[in-house]
Amino acid sequence: MAQLIVSQNKLQSYTDIYTKEAFQALEVMCHLNKEQKQLMEKRNKRRFQRTANNLSIDFLGEIERIGDLKETAGQIRKGEFDCSEIPDDLKRQWIQGTGPAAKPNAELKSSIRNVAYALLSGADGWMFDGEDALGQINTMSLDNQRNLKLAIARDSVFLKAAEKVSQEMNSWAEDFLGRKIIEDWKKQLDFTTIIFRTRGLHLDDRHITTADGQSFSASLTDTTLYVVNNYKQLQEKGASIVLYLPKIQTAEEASFWNKILVTLEKHLGLSVGSIKVYVLVEQLEATYQLLEIRAALGVHFVGFNTGRWDYINSVSDAMCGDKKFINPNIEDITMTYAYMAAYEDRVRKVVNIPDRNGNFSLWQGGMEPNIPVGSEEGVKASMEKALKGAKREQAAGASGKWVAHWKMVHIIRPVWEKVGEQNQLGKNFDVPTYTAADKEALVNLEPAATTIRGGRNLLSVALQYGNAFLQGFQAAALKPADFFGNDNVLYLMEDMATGEIRLSVLWEWIHKGAKLTEEDKATGVATGDTFTLELFEQLLEEEYSKLLKANPKDVHEDSKTTSLPIALLIVKTYVKSTVKCPWYIDLLNLNLNNSDLELAKERVDQYFRDFKATGNRITQNLDNN
Repeated sequence: MAQLIVSQNKLQSYTDIYTKEAFQALEVMCHLNKEQKQLMEKRNKRRFQRTANNLSIDFLGEIERIGDLKETAGQIRKGEFDCSEIPDDLKRQWIQGTGPAAKPNAELKSSIRNVAYALLSGADGWMFDGEDALGQINTMSLDNQRNLKLAIARDSVFLKAAEKVSQEMNSWAEDFLGRKIIEDWKKQLDFTTIIFRTRGLHLDDRHITTADGQSFSASLTDTTLYVVNNYKQLQEKGASIVLYLPKIQTAEEASFWNKILVTLEKHLGLSVGSIKVYVLVEQLEATYQLLEIRAALGVHFVGFNTGRWDYINSVSDAMCGDKKFINPNIEDITMTYAYMAAYEDRVRKVVNIPDRNGNFSLWQGGMEPNIPVGSEEGVKASMEKALKGAKREQAAGASGKWVAHWKMVHIIRPVWEKVGEQNQLGKNFDVPTYTAADKEALVNLEPAATTIRGGRNLLSVALQYGNAFLQGFQAAALKPADFFGNDNVLYLMEDMATGEIRLSVLWEWIHKGAKLTEEDKATGVATGDTFTLELFEQLLEEEYSKLLKANPKDVHEDSKTTSLPIALLIVKTYVKSTVKCPWYIDLLNLNLNNSDLELAKERVDQYFRDFKATGNRITQNLDNN
């Protein structure tokens, strides 16, 4: 008897994704669903206890063990563990692009163009996103899988799209760079390493449930469908099977991911370690267990990535019980800001500790969200800033960097190209220590601005992002409403992390009493005034009004009476709640494909009632009930 259920119309519409082989593998993986739920319960309890008792995160004790590993944390810190050798197609990853393989509400021939732009971009690798940048309305997670499968197989529908896209890309490049970027489009398709980011352990799939009606892990779904549908084609090309794993908080969770990979490899008859993984260091707690995470993933592990938005959000959320911990304007929290610098430094030290076989791991630098579209002055200033950041990361030891748009590849890649080294494996850094000072550095604040302008930016983009998400655009080019029409201020490519951090910081400012660092004549506040709930509600009304009046380029007209009011409801409820919600995405996911404001209110209220009473999140697709 089948352990998993997929609605009949999805099965019939996606027989190329829900193949017999894929479904057999999902059934084999099904027993891991219970363990995933238990790990998420542990997360919730840790968070609840930290918040209620104002407890701080700490390093693991030297004698603690992780999962099935026989080595203790102390032994791991001495290099007694195994990780992967770096495969040939991952040794040079100067630039990795990121973005989904599908578009919302688009026909296949249009949607698959996303993959063509990525593989023709000149990026050394492309992380096709199944999580933060991929819309989840309707069947987008399945469309994402389909487009990747067709592209990897070089299906005719993909090749037709790629030929047209190559012409468009060259036209842009000749105008902007003064040269073509693609000489032979068919040959160029094989340049970029394909990498897939699964959804994190905190998310459940929207289309699959267990036979007894329980939600099913999105991580299990994504990993299984991608690997089963593509591993043979990738191996025939001599390409690695590579995943990015998001939102890992502990080495125990990394050990569970290792179990997922080994179970799937054994089922498919692959040798253990055939699947390679990067880990996005997006969670504060993970930074206290980096080497242990590396060890827990063993021969699958190839590297860490240091991001900005998700990580800031995790710090804010982990510290929500500390009344003294209040982030400033997020524009001031750069990668050189106190706790961010400590985080990056720890990552680069940890990857350069050799395992027992002398293997080092990769450090991929963070995201460049700029898009070179705007006025000449605006583009010049933004590109200078982007290049400055890339040069800093290269000098700090990063083997490469992320970009959020294909147009940035040929702007940023020369930073590493000029140096010419494949990577920076084994670069000599001090060995990380595990002292009280190290612990405190990871949550160290430094003086920075907290302003009404910063608050408006937080609110405007948080509202826009929620609206975009509910429209199916989890990756969206956004900027605060006050800068609509100002081409000197560029749009930034934003994903789910954008919304998460903005609401987290707003919650801090209200519930911890942030003090404003400068006066604002429009609102009448003075330097030293508190950012109050009343002030938040005033700014919320004003920023929402600007979005209602915005032209369709910035806010889709049909969204103003459908998804935008729901985004407003969610932002207002999240920020005003005395109990901090752990994930903005939870509230958005509950309202995918819903434009009924009253139903949205019922669902959001139910979420907060359950969370306040039990600490449990609602993560299942309520439309399946």
